[in-house]
Amino acid sequence: MRGISILLKLLLLVTMIIATMVNSVPLNYGDALTKSILFFEGQRSGYLPASQRMTWRKNSALKDGSDIGVRMDGGYYDAGDNVKFHFPMAFTTTMLAWSVIEFGDLMGPDLQHAIEAIRWGTDYFLKATKDPNVVIAQIGDPNSDHGCWERPEDMDTSRKTYVVTTSKPGSEVSAEIAAALAASSIALRKSDGRYSRALLLRAKLVFDFANNHRGSYNDSIGDGACPFYCDFNGYMDELVWGAAWLYKASNDKTYWNFVKSNIQSLGSLSEFGWDSKHAGINVLISEVSVTSQRVMNDPSNQNPFILNANNLICSLLPNSPTKAVTYSKGGLLFKPGSSNLQHVTSYSFLLIVYARYMQVNHKTINCGSVVAKPTDLIDLAKSQVNYVLGNNPLGMSYMVGYGLKFPQKIHHRASTMPSIDVYPKHIGCRDGDKYFELQSPNINQLTGAIVGGPAEDDSFQDSRFNVSQSEPTTYINAPFVGVLAYFKQSKS
Repeated sequence: MRGISILLKLLLLVTMIIATMVNSVPLNYGDALTKSILFFEGQRSGYLPASQRMTWRKNSALKDGSDIGVRMDGGYYDAGDNVKFHFPMAFTTTMLAWSVIEFGDLMGPDLQHAIEAIRWGTDYFLKATKDPNVVIAQIGDPNSDHGCWERPEDMDTSRKTYVVTTSKPGSEVSAEIAAALAASSIALRKSDGRYSRALLLRAKLVFDFANNHRGSYNDSIGDGACPFYCDFNGYMDELVWGAAWLYKASNDKTYWNFVKSNIQSLGSLSEFGWDSKHAGINVLISEVSVTSQRVMNDPSNQNPFILNANNLICSLLPNSPTKAVTYSKGGLLFKPGSSNLQHVTSYSFLLIVYARYMQVNHKTINCGSVVAKPTDLIDLAKSQVNYVLGNNPLGMSYMVGYGLKFPQKIHHRASTMPSIDVYPKHIGCRDGDKYFELQSPNINQLTGAIVGGPAEDDSFQDSRFNVSQSEPTTYINAPFVGVLAYFKQSKS
C-alpha cells in the first residue's frame, strides 16, 4: 500500500510539473501582434481590396445606405453579427489610433497593417459625416439581423440606415466619431499629411454637431441602439473624450477649456470601454500634464486628471486597499458583465500608457500603504496579456489561431459557414443554422480574434451558444494591438 501511495504522489508531482510547463509556455508577442491586426480584415464590410489577406471573406453589404440615397459601403462588423454599430466601431478606431500613436514605432512591419486598419475605419466615417447636419449612426436592423444566421456576403436582412440629426441628436455616437477622426489624424500624420488634415477638420465639425445639438442616440434611434449598444453612462463622457482628442490633435485651447470645465461633471471615473470613456480621458489628459515635472511631483497640485488617473491605478492593483475589481484564481482581472476580456485589454492598455508617463517623470503612486511603481503597472498588464495568450489554468490561448490550443467554435457567422469560394450558392436566413449547430470546429479560422474569455472560475465553454465567452469583438482587439506592440519590444 505504501508503494502505491508513493507512486500516486509521484504521478501527482509529474502532473503538476506538466501543468506548470503547459501554463508557462514562452510567448511570442510579435506573432500575437501580427494576428491581432489581421483579425480586422475578417471584420471588413464593403468592397475588399486586392491586398486582403483573410481571403475567405468576400465583398459584402455593397448597397448599404441606398435606402437614404447615400453610399455607405465599408466599415467594420463589430462582432459575430452583420450589423455596423457605429458607436463601438468609432471607439475601436480611436483605440487603434491611440495604439499607433503610443506604440507605432515598436510595431515594425505590422505598422503598415495597423494604419490600414485605421483608415478602413476613417474612410467610412468620412462618408458617415459628409452632411454637416447629419451623422449616420448605424447600418442594419439588429433585430432582423439577429433573427438569421447568414454570411455577410449573403445578407437579405434589413439594412436600415439610422441617422441622428439636429432635431434627433446623438451626441455620444457623434462625439466618439469625432474622437476617432481626431486621434486618427495624429496617428496618420506622418504617413499622409493631407489626409490627416482632412480628418482633423472633419473631427472639429462633427464635434460641434455633437456639442451644439445635445441628446442621446438611445432616444433618437430607439431599438436600433438598445438593448445592443445602449449608452448607459450619458453622452458627456464622449463629449469630453472628443474634446480631449481634439486638443491633443490641434493644441487649440478651446478644447482644453472644454475638458477642464466639464471633467468634474463625469460620474464613475474607473470605467473604460465602448460605453464609458472616463478612465481613458484622465490617462490621456495626464500625458499633457506630466510633460511638466513640477506638475507631477508638486504635492499641492490639484490637477484632477492626474488624481483621477492615480485613483484608477489604485482601483486595479491586486494588493491595493482600494481595489475595485476582482481576480480569478488564475490571475485574470474581472468586472461585472459579459465579454470580460474587453476590460482586460482596455485596462492593460491604460496601465502601460500611464506607466510610461510615470517613468518619464520618476513618479510613484500611493494607494494607502501600498506604493505603486511604474514596473508594478507593467507587471500587472503583462500578467493579463500572458493569461490571454495561454499562461492560464487551462493552458488555452483566447486568441484564435495563436498557440496550440485556442477556441475552435466561436460565435461568428462568417467563420462558421463555408466561403463563397467553396460554396457559391446563396445561404438563406435560417439555412446557416445547421452550421451553427455543428459540434465540429468553425469552417473558417478568424485568425487573431480575441473572444469574450473565460468565466471567473477560469473555466471556458468552447461553444457558439455561449455568446459571452465565445464571441470576438473589434473593441476587445483594438487596445491589445498597442499592448502587444509594447511587449514585443519591452525587456520588462
